[in-house]
Amino acid sequence: MLTVAALGQPELSARLRGPGLRLRTGPFISCIRSSVPALGPALERMYGDYPVLDNDIPADFDVLLRRPRGLRRLVKPQVFFHYDGMEPFQPLPLAQLYPMFEWAMNWCVSSHAHSWLVIHAAVVEKEGKAVILPAPPGSGKSTLCAALVARGWRLLSDELTLVRLDDGRIDPVPRPVSLKNASIDVIRAWAPQAHLSAPVADTMKGTVAHMRPPRESVVRADEPASPAWIVFPQWRAGASAELVPVPQARAHLRVAENAFNYSLLGAAGFTTAARLVDATRTFDFSYGALDDAMAVFERLLAERR
Repeated sequence: MLTVAALGQPELSARLRGPGLRLRTGPFISCIRSSVPALGPALERMYGDYPVLDNDIPADFDVLLRRPRGLRRLVKPQVFFHYDGMEPFQPLPLAQLYPMFEWAMNWCVSSHAHSWLVIHAAVVEKEGKAVILPAPPGSGKSTLCAALVARGWRLLSDELTLVRLDDGRIDPVPRPVSLKNASIDVIRAWAPQAHLSAPVADTMKGTVAHMRPPRESVVRADEPASPAWIVFPQWRAGASAELVPVPQARAHLRVAENAFNYSLLGAAGFTTAARLVDATRTFDFSYGALDDAMAVFERLLAERR
């Protein structure tokens, strides 16, 4: 299997500038094109273990990241994102190239992957059982996800939980974990073995860095997982780790609120969410320390055994 790292920088850059880099992330193939020199090294650092496909393989998403044309590229360095010839976002400063790439990839899936119920949630797996972590920004979701992955849980996704419409299982789409502001230093200190990108300041989400997924999570991207728990996390300074059961009806509403395409799917969205809630134990979870949080999740796993 050819990987991004095996290509080497000259070939990687040539593909980005030319026919496109066909990158596989879980069930999706993206054709990525860009003449911005910094993108190639960033992809090699964060996507080195990911499969690369031949140029004649059809892509699900066709994306382009480019610099402005003319004098604008000198006066105000920016980067533009194009999807199938459209510009769904405003341009961002050139320094935010890599975060923009990650946000663009999230947008591609959340806007077009309607063969699944797509939930804004992290999802990790251990011993074949997955825990889904739906939560709004600032809840500590990605910090918790990164910590679990650093302690041996398999990363299925940091942002997008893909629930199959036919059998309710979860298809992985593992990509780098997004960390923001204070979470960056928290994970650097707590998991020094983790590979993090250089922080990028002054984005719309503050300072952002990404944690590279473990190779095993990438290699096992074809292996679905069965949902066992839905946990709605909330970090609170100084709080003890506490699980509080959530009634099924309320859990269904909260899953629907966090799903990108629940309404668009209609009856299929309702049925898939209902089956998901029926198949899982659902909790609110508050925590203030990662060590305490890890103990809670290991206890959930032990109870499941």
